[in-house]
This record gives sequence, C-alpha cells and structure tokens, in this order.
Amino acid sequence: MYGTTDHPMAHLYRGLDVEDADSAVSVILKLRGETCDIDCLYCYEKRKEAPGGARIDASQVRRLTELFSGRVLAVELHGGEPLTAGRDHVAEVLRELASQPSVVRVSMQTNGMLLDEQWLDLFDALYPRLQIGISLDGDAAGNAWRVGYDGQPVYPRVANALRLLAGRGRKVGVIAAVTPTVLGRAEAVLDHLAGFEAVNAVSFVPCFDSSVQGPTAAQGQRVPASRILQRAALRGSQGPGWATTPDQYAEFVLAATVRWIGAGHFSRLKLEPSVSTIRRLRGLDTGFCHFSNLKCDHVFTLYPDGRLGSCDELPWPQAQLTLLDQPSGQKAVVAAQRRLPLLNQGKALMERCTTCTYQSTCGGGCVATRWRHDQAGDQDAYCDYRMRMIDGIAALLAQPAHPAGAWCRKVRSHPRMPNSMRDVASFLAHWDHPEAHRPPVRLRTSSHGNINTVGLPGVHEADDLDPAHPQWRGAIEPGVRSLVDAVTQDWRLITYDSCQGHLYPGLDLPPAERRVGILPRDRTEYARAAAALCRAITAVTTDLPAAVQVAVGRAELRCETTGRASPVLDLVLRRGTRHGWPAYFDAVDAATRAVTDALRGERPTEDGCYCPAPQSTASTSEEAAWVASRPR
Repeated sequence: MYGTTDHPMAHLYRGLDVEDADSAVSVILKLRGETCDIDCLYCYEKRKEAPGGARIDASQVRRLTELFSGRVLAVELHGGEPLTAGRDHVAEVLRELASQPSVVRVSMQTNGMLLDEQWLDLFDALYPRLQIGISLDGDAAGNAWRVGYDGQPVYPRVANALRLLAGRGRKVGVIAAVTPTVLGRAEAVLDHLAGFEAVNAVSFVPCFDSSVQGPTAAQGQRVPASRILQRAALRGSQGPGWATTPDQYAEFVLAATVRWIGAGHFSRLKLEPSVSTIRRLRGLDTGFCHFSNLKCDHVFTLYPDGRLGSCDELPWPQAQLTLLDQPSGQKAVVAAQRRLPLLNQGKALMERCTTCTYQSTCGGGCVATRWRHDQAGDQDAYCDYRMRMIDGIAALLAQPAHPAGAWCRKVRSHPRMPNSMRDVASFLAHWDHPEAHRPPVRLRTSSHGNINTVGLPGVHEADDLDPAHPQWRGAIEPGVRSLVDAVTQDWRLITYDSCQGHLYPGLDLPPAERRVGILPRDRTEYARAAAALCRAITAVTTDLPAAVQVAVGRAELRCETTGRASPVLDLVLRRGTRHGWPAYFDAVDAATRAVTDALRGERPTEDGCYCPAPQSTASTSEEAAWVASRPR
C-alpha cells in the first residue's frame, strides 16, 4: 500500500516494497527488552510491561539480516539499557553486525551509567564506527524524572560519562525529553548541553503523556522509591507531572532554535527537530522519519523473545507483526504489515495530510504520536503544534537577525510551487533605478481578466515590470491595483507578483484568489514588512466579509538564473471556510478596500508584530555566519 509514487499518500507514507531493495530499513534491537539499571518515571518501554531479563543474541542478528536479505539495514542497540547485556554478550552482537555487509550503520542509545574505559575499548576494537547516543534531559534540574530505583538523581554519573567520551575524542548525540522541568528554560538547557565537548547533536523529544493515568507495574512486593515518586506524579485525568502539551513543546523548540542561532551553536551542533524542519523547508530530504515518508513500514523492533514488530513508539503488543523464526522472507513481513490493524489505523489518520498545505514540510509527523492523540480525541493539537513549529522556523530562516518573527502567529509558512523569476538580482536592481532603459513588453488580456504575454486564462509567463516602466499600470489587473499601490507607493516595497483572482467558469481550472507578492530587498526589510503585515491583518480581520479571509504566507522565490532562493511574503485574500467561490468573488472587492485601508494605516518600521514575544528572544550578531552555513 502507498508504495507507488502516483498515490497521494506515497509522499507521506511509503509502504515497504520487496522489489525496492534500495530503501533501507531501521531495526531497533531491544537487547534486554525493558530491563534497565535506572527507573525513569516517564519510561515508555516499561509501560509496555513486557517480561525482561532475556538478551538478543548473535544468532538472532544473523537471522534478521537473512530475513531482510539484499536490503540495507541501519541497526540501533536499544533498551531498556543495552549495556546491561554485559560486555561478552554485546561483543558477540557487535562482531555479528560487523560481519554483515548489509548493515551500513550501527548506533547505540544508552543512559551512560555503565560507560567506562573498558566499554569504549571494546567499541573501538569491534565496531569503531559505532554511533553513541546518550539520554540526558539537559541540566540537573531538567533530569528530575531520570532517577535510579532508589529515587536518587542519575545526572552526575551521566555527566561524567560525557566527559569520559570527550576524553576519548568521541562525539555523541543527546536525546533530551522536554518535560515541565525545562519549559521556559530552553536557552539555559541548550547552552548546558552544548557545554559538553563530546556533544555534537541534540534532539529534543516531547513527553506527550497526558493520557498516562496509571503507574507502571512493579514486580515483587516491595515497591522501589522510584515507583513511589512516579505514583506521586500521577494526577488522574490531568496526566502525569512530567507531561507537556504540544503547544508547550512547540514553544520550547522555537526558543531553543532561536538560541541555537543566536549563540552560534549551529556551527558545531545539530539540533532536532529544527534541522529536519529547515531541510524540508528548503526542499531537501531528511532521515528523520517524522519528516520523511519512510515511516513505520521501514522501522522494525526486535525483542529478546523473538517478537518482531513495527516502531517501538507504537503500543505493544498491538504493534507486533510476527515472530523472528516464523516469516519465510520479506514478503511475509510485508503481508503482516498490511494486515496489522494498528498500522492501517495510523495510515488512515494521515489521509487528512494529503490536502494540508504544510505536508511538503511536515511530512505527516509521527504515526505513533498521531495515533495517541487521536485516541485522546485531540489530533488537531498535534497538527497545530507541527504547523506552529514550522511557521516559527520558517521565520528564523528568512530573518535570523530578527528572531521575534518566530513568535508571530499571523504570518505563516505557505510555500508556493512553482514560484520563480528569471533574474531576481537584476529585477531588484532595476526597481530602484528609474533612469534605466525599459523596453516595451507584450501584454495580453484573457477573456477571464488574466494579464500575461499570451492572453490566456491560468498561470502563464508575464514580464517582470516595475513602477518606472511605461506599461506598469497596464500590467496590473484592475481588481488588485489598490493593494499593489499600497505596497509599492505607501510602503515603498517591491512586488514580484499579483493577481486579482479569477473564477474560470466553464474551464477545467481551479479558481485563483486575489494576492500580492512582496520581495524584500534585504532581511531587515523582510522582518519589518512581516511585522507590519501582521499588525495590519490583525486590525482588519474583524471588518472583513465572512466569505473572505486575509492571510500572509512566507515563501521563497527561486531565481532561474542562479538557482538561489529569496524569502518573500505573499498577502492573500482567501475564501472563507463554509463559503463558495461565487460568494467570495461577490465580497472580494469590499474586502480589498478594507485591507488596503489597513495597509495604508501601517508602515514597515522597527515596531514588532502584534503577537507577543517571550523575553528571551534577543537579536543575534551571528546572522552572517548562520545564513552562510544553514542547511541547504
């Protein structure tokens, strides 16, 4: 299912295809199941209440590679705590992995408590390329939920492990859970993690555990101190004390991203989910499954008792596909995937993503998290956080020296495809030099009011003119002229595109909305224009006819000559929800007058936008370095 690119869901969720051996699969090896030497209060693995104690052995690893014969594998040693399997046992597993040509990457996620010189010697000898990830929720205060069975903090020992890794020249990534103990402190938490020499990547992950209402089962009659602490943190229907909301997580990520740029951490530290968001905004791929179409069908989890299932973030046993010794090959695994109700439910939840304007950046998110939110009846909260995060990071991409834009809730990410101009630099230079020669151009008007070079309805080539061109007025469609005048004459800004909107009755063309595209000269002008647009549309929103809504979108204009992208702003009069196109076009002229008046009442100045910004958002002197090195 969804294996072919012509299916609309294939761009969001790509099914495992036996014939497509080029697509890798990720395999999470739960070396000890849920067995761990510490007892984090929020541990999702222990909530599965699966029997622990057993160990995955080398023969199971061999069987796994045989099962996925011919396909590239990325393997992660996970837990519980994988190092509790012991040195000899881990050594056998690493030797087997090293001997398998299909295994191209091996990583280990550990709490770091057992790491010592002997473990690092073993890794260097048997698998020097082993990538190590450490679980650490920021500074000491942020790690309040990470405790031993005695209820005591484990942070000091993990911090020592990071120093040990630095002494051996090792670079590691840190996975940090975002809980209430770090909210409002993103800058301090990121600075603290960046202060460890060994850390070159930080991934902030959410604790969306509001649905957790009961404690994790404790074996034996004596309840450890950690479980007593856990029970005290449970608040019934309010969720546990460690849970955060999607909106809180989005605000934390944005604050962390602002600090990442402002403090120059980007020069040596990869930050997730920020980097994957940036890559998708720029049209690049990412290996992060939350932003990729290689989701749960390409992620497998193996437990010591031979249970083979999908992603470990999905609920078990519902996520179990088969037993390792049962399937005869990948076809049997694929058949099990297509039968599994949990995966089919997850895919169905993503159908709504096919019509979402954020899908090209968001990638649909995490199926497991989306499923949990749906079970709690708040899937919209998940989508809202994804959009909020994308909007904020899109603002930082466009105006890194003006981070207040990240907190704007009115100017939103809205890429336009295609959106290009023959020579952007030449157009910008021409605009501000009215004395330059401007040759005549061909203007034709279609029967539906489109002005372009061919006089046909729809999107067609049109020459890029400026106000000094003798044919400027004739090139602007009448319905949008007042908006163009407000932007170019009152605000003294550059427009790169405009459209009065077209209904196209009788043609197989979708209706077009009224819009004006703004091409700022530089990033400071961009920031000022975005803030002024936010103020203007906030002021006018309640005065608009119900059939028309006003919106501002952040997009990029690609130069066909150089291939470079310039940040632009699109002011759009959109059709209101629950209203048809005839109602929109009946009301759009009145809406245009109201929006034009609002624009003339504002100016692009140093004043901020209407939306409040946290105190921690300060401007940065690192803009030049950030712009030069941001992911492309």
